[in-house]
Amino acid sequence: MERAIQSVPGVVDAVASAEKTVIRLDPTKANLTDIKKAIVKAGHSVSLPNAESASKTPLGSFTRSILTLFGLVFGAVLFIVVIGEWLGLLGAATRKIPWPLWLLVMLIGGYPVFLNVLRKALRGRIISHTLMTVGMLAAIAVGEWAAAVIVVFFMRVGDYVEHFTEERARRAVKDLAALAPQTARVERDGVEVELPIAQVRVGQTVIVRPGERIPVDGLVTGGQATIDQSTITGESMPVEAGPGANVFAATIASLGSLRIRVGHVGADTTFGRVIRLVEEAEGNRADMQRFADRFSGYFLPIVSVIALLTYLISRNPLATAAVLVVVCSCSFALATPLAMIASIGAGARRGLLIKGGKYLEALNRVDVLLLDKTGTLTLGRPRITDIISLAGFTENELLVMAASAERYSEHPLADAVRSAALERGLPLHDTESFEAIPGLGVRARVNNRTVEVGSHTLAAKMDYPPDVTNLEAQGKTMLFVFCDGKLAGVLAAADTLRTEVPTAIAELRTLRIKHIKLITGDNERTAAHLAETLGIEYLANLLPEDKITIVKEYQAKGHVVVMVGDGVNDAPALAQADVGIAMGAAGTDIAVEAAHIALMREDWLLVPELFRIAGHTMGVVKLNLVFTGLYNLAGLTLAAFGLLPVTLAAALQSLPDLGILANSSRLLRQKNRG
Repeated sequence: MERAIQSVPGVVDAVASAEKTVIRLDPTKANLTDIKKAIVKAGHSVSLPNAESASKTPLGSFTRSILTLFGLVFGAVLFIVVIGEWLGLLGAATRKIPWPLWLLVMLIGGYPVFLNVLRKALRGRIISHTLMTVGMLAAIAVGEWAAAVIVVFFMRVGDYVEHFTEERARRAVKDLAALAPQTARVERDGVEVELPIAQVRVGQTVIVRPGERIPVDGLVTGGQATIDQSTITGESMPVEAGPGANVFAATIASLGSLRIRVGHVGADTTFGRVIRLVEEAEGNRADMQRFADRFSGYFLPIVSVIALLTYLISRNPLATAAVLVVVCSCSFALATPLAMIASIGAGARRGLLIKGGKYLEALNRVDVLLLDKTGTLTLGRPRITDIISLAGFTENELLVMAASAERYSEHPLADAVRSAALERGLPLHDTESFEAIPGLGVRARVNNRTVEVGSHTLAAKMDYPPDVTNLEAQGKTMLFVFCDGKLAGVLAAADTLRTEVPTAIAELRTLRIKHIKLITGDNERTAAHLAETLGIEYLANLLPEDKITIVKEYQAKGHVVVMVGDGVNDAPALAQADVGIAMGAAGTDIAVEAAHIALMREDWLLVPELFRIAGHTMGVVKLNLVFTGLYNLAGLTLAAFGLLPVTLAAALQSLPDLGILANSSRLLRQKNRG
């Protein structure tokens, strides 16, 4: 499929899976009509989304289901008969069945397979069914009709097992996609109208009742509700949403109703982008998967040569047929993607958006971890951490005075002062006047007192309290509070470290990562204090282009680099790294698009969890490949020496798929921490 599509001029790349193909093309040079012709010419069928194909699909699926059921039922009955013959109980009965009946059953149950084999043969292609068909013909040539029918039966069983295996691996993704609401209750002229989601427009007002899924991304304009955001962030704890809050599609509103002004609809919502990126993740194949795909292409010709040598040496057609029937080439191709798809789908349900198997593979080889500071290791907003009260004022009195003076200021530090007062439940006073002093701070009249809050410049001629020097050494920003010209106290503000970061860093040290380094645009003093707190290296005063240079320098030395950032100013470095991880990407377009992995909630414990998932996934992949290789080697050896009957070879052909399914399914059962 990939080779056929890539032969079309203008096609950049094509990555095919069992259900879909992701195509990258130049629209000025290639179109879907040419691609469809190339696919059909290669012996495949294709259904583009249109009314005609949609109307034919159900009938085709129904017909295939009936034929499959017919083949399975007859095959099962005949299988029992053959087993009875081996036991010496039904030998006479099977010999009485005329060969035309055997042939009829074989054609009814296997004609879709035979037709596909013929199409491929006319184009010079060998597939696994080609070998099994040749093996079936060899059994017929020596009069083993029952064995030939059993081969057909297990060909169909093998197809079902392969389809079931792939469906099981993709279930997490499909279950996630099924959560997308299909309708929305839109307010029109005061009347609620239920519309298909495709007809909802940006700017309209949507009504969500208790217990319903929110159908759009938008801003709450009325109402209050508790929101379960686990479909987006993977976080089980609900959040409160009221006027001014942003909400996401596919989350659940409970204990209240909401009026939401529509911001994004359908595929443009955060949930829609997650689904699209997870579905496209198969296109980013791991190197191990590419190797397995290439090996599968050589495996079938090698088996054909082994079968020919078997016949030339032994002159045993049944042994030759068994060689052709026992191989399971598809298991090599399935060994890697099933594990990757399982981990990617399960990760999406837990708030881990992984854009491809190659990033899981890279995570398993990482030895350098580079970290941004603001918004990544820290909360990204300043908070008051220390209060030094002077001149007889208590801490609360000083905080009320400063917050009241900062009441109308838009500076981030002013917001930190007001938030500190709010956290303590302190009421603010009205101000009689307010003045912002550029480069200094603010001045206001509070309770008939002149209150000034500002920086070092405002307090340039004052003697600092001893504690100020210690706090400044920690990289904190000082706010000096004056009351009627006298220093009343000092507030220290800092962008605080996320509480879970030290634990996460300690866990990462156990995962064979050689270098953990903070790279930040912040000042030297702040970076040094944070790095010392976490016990890591650091580089400060960096521009975005400096961060890219650092990533490239490590890569040039042969290191595999992970960059963790907030996805905005770190986007270039995230893209340059072998794996870029964006922190808290829910609702952030830049983070989701720039990073290779996006954490949909701001929880640093997800970072070491990602590394563990990658290690577990690659362990499953390696076990799949080793199991498949040894299984096929054993089967080929037994068949070539005539120790494996054709019927048993056909039965054993499907077992590697089941083994891979069972092993890969363990990844679907990985549980979220905590």
